[in-house]
Amino acid sequence: MDDFLAARLQMAFSLGFHIVFACIGMVMPFFMSVAHFYWLKTRKAVYKDVTKAWSKGVAIFFATGAVSGTVLSFELGLLWPKFMEHAGPIFGMPFSLEGTAFFIEAIALGFYLYGWNKVNAWFHWFTGVVVGISGLLSGILVVAANSWMNSPSGFDYIDGKYLNVDPIKAMFNDAWFSQALHMSVAAFVSTGFAVAGVHALMILRGRNVIFHSKAFKIAAIFGTVAACLQPLSGDISAKDVAQRQPAKLAAMEAHFHTEKNAPLIIGGIPDTLNKKVDYAIKLPGVLSFMATGDFNGEVKGLDQIPKKDQPPVAVTHYAFQIMVGLGMAMVLIALLYFIALWKKRSWLGSKWLLKLFILATPLGFIALEAGWTVTEVGRQPWIIHGVMRTADAVTPMPGIAYSFYLFTGVYISLAIIVSLLLYRQITMVGKLYDSSSDHPKN
Repeated sequence: MDDFLAARLQMAFSLGFHIVFACIGMVMPFFMSVAHFYWLKTRKAVYKDVTKAWSKGVAIFFATGAVSGTVLSFELGLLWPKFMEHAGPIFGMPFSLEGTAFFIEAIALGFYLYGWNKVNAWFHWFTGVVVGISGLLSGILVVAANSWMNSPSGFDYIDGKYLNVDPIKAMFNDAWFSQALHMSVAAFVSTGFAVAGVHALMILRGRNVIFHSKAFKIAAIFGTVAACLQPLSGDISAKDVAQRQPAKLAAMEAHFHTEKNAPLIIGGIPDTLNKKVDYAIKLPGVLSFMATGDFNGEVKGLDQIPKKDQPPVAVTHYAFQIMVGLGMAMVLIALLYFIALWKKRSWLGSKWLLKLFILATPLGFIALEAGWTVTEVGRQPWIIHGVMRTADAVTPMPGIAYSFYLFTGVYISLAIIVSLLLYRQITMVGKLYDSSSDHPKN
């Protein structure tokens, strides 16, 4: 493995792990705060139990997210010094503000974890809300930095120099809103379905049914509502990408030829040699409508993009199809759940509905990783779109391949440890609480 490839793989692997930890850390505090609110309003012990159980999960993911995020900050400096030399002064503001949000989150989490019976009950609940809001803001600020890479602004690029830097304009670039919205909703979808799936499994096994039923309902409502909102945020993102990054849209859809009434391609195998897609379902005019708002609108194809500036079509297309396919599967489950809530109450305790949520447990995170792949691979060969190429930005250290293997081992170990801690937490709940009671055994 050459050093250039190893450097890129190490960054990709680190981001792939961190995004999972970060999204759960962003969303779980909101689940925790809702359960806590129900406890304060109803005084039913089961909601307090759910709150305390979830608060321990929040603490675990806060710690792992902090560790994996710190590693990423070092990697930016070590592996991409050329990129940071030029980009750091421009898009450094969201990173510095993210650090502030992180410190607020840490302080609020400390109040929350150790504030039981020590501070005012509603103030205690409020600190949990602050944990969620500050965590969500941290994610949005990091995405703002990434969106700048897709839509660079806030500077003048003259004779290879970055002049007249405006960090505010750089942070609130043309892509930040659509990316932040899409990423935030995706975090709620993936975490909601994952948490609901775990509790659905416990219900199906007959372990502490009351406890897990309350937890399942909170997580499922968050996940299903977000799943139904995600196609709307996806449409906003698609229209934005069509305007700013036509090469990315063309790669996402394997759209080789510029045309009007362009079809939306579902599935298929891109044939880059012959510029076609085999075995695909094509919906005439739909891509034109999604990109331009007009079924007869013209959509730029890869034939208008210089070969050296074209993203990897196959990877981008397959990742996009996985993201959309899994997203629509979760929308279908969400609609079935809403029908159960409003019309078919008998479905709520049915095994088939619980099994659907169990099967959907990993789908949100697979879709999340696929979407992140579309965002990053679809921008290639640029690290700063239209300004700096990835090949010119990386400065790999000698022997980086060994570092890649080491970091891969660290992240896999971290994932195993987190999984074991969460499993221990879930099984401890089953031992502490009786499945037929609202109260602990002892």
